[in-house]
Amino acid sequence: MKTFALALGSGGARGLAHVAVVEALDELGVRPKAIAGASIGALIGAAYAAGMRGRDIRHHVISFAHHPGETRRRLLAARAGSLADLFSGDFGLATQLDAEKFCAQFLPQTIPADFTALSIPLTVIATDLHARQEAALTRGPLATALAASIAIPGLFRPVARDGRILVDGGATNPLPFDRLEGHADIVVAVDVFGVPPADRSDVPSGWECVYTTINVMGSAILAAKLSHSAPDLVIRPNVTIFHALDFYQASAILRLAEAAKAEIKEKLAALLA
Repeated sequence: MKTFALALGSGGARGLAHVAVVEALDELGVRPKAIAGASIGALIGAAYAAGMRGRDIRHHVISFAHHPGETRRRLLAARAGSLADLFSGDFGLATQLDAEKFCAQFLPQTIPADFTALSIPLTVIATDLHARQEAALTRGPLATALAASIAIPGLFRPVARDGRILVDGGATNPLPFDRLEGHADIVVAVDVFGVPPADRSDVPSGWECVYTTINVMGSAILAAKLSHSAPDLVIRPNVTIFHALDFYQASAILRLAEAAKAEIKEKLAALLA
């Protein structure tokens, strides 16, 4: 049988649809030779690469959506600053989250400390802020790499790693299928940007506007990449009705993503035969 590699894209809460894709692979009885992920795709990719099954990742995600009080407590614990910073005038630090603390609060305990302990090779995409270029992380401490990949400017404080200042990977490579060339016979990519609904006219909140703008840029980057080369299979779960920060809608997102499971099992099985 041929081998495949898996790219999981950025997209905020819509990226929870990646869990359904992992479940489909479990049901098909296959595992990728390598994984590459950006932002939410990096988090779910890390859990999968650490050996978690899709159903276990699903239970972990839904547990936070069903317990908003506990989720708020963990968010408070992940703040980059404190109320003292607010009163001292450091509004940015007081209102931002620390991405490393966030990962410590919300990621499964089964995710190891270092890339070398993963059962599947993983590439985590971040963005080097000062060099203005993509940073592909494949070795060393895993927590800082994942934190960097989700560090949305404004929402999270940038992450310092290896002498570089890193932010959200979706800013430079929102669907890193190109990082998997040569790793397997087939490359599968999961795009959760989708096509935006044409009839929306609501005014988004401040953070929703920031994140949607990042998604607009990510969609443009992805369209340009796909015009030059494309993976062997692109799966697009139909979750575009959800906002980028709709993490409390995890159950609903996963329900809609169920429809993609049959597609990936049918099409991937044909490619691997």
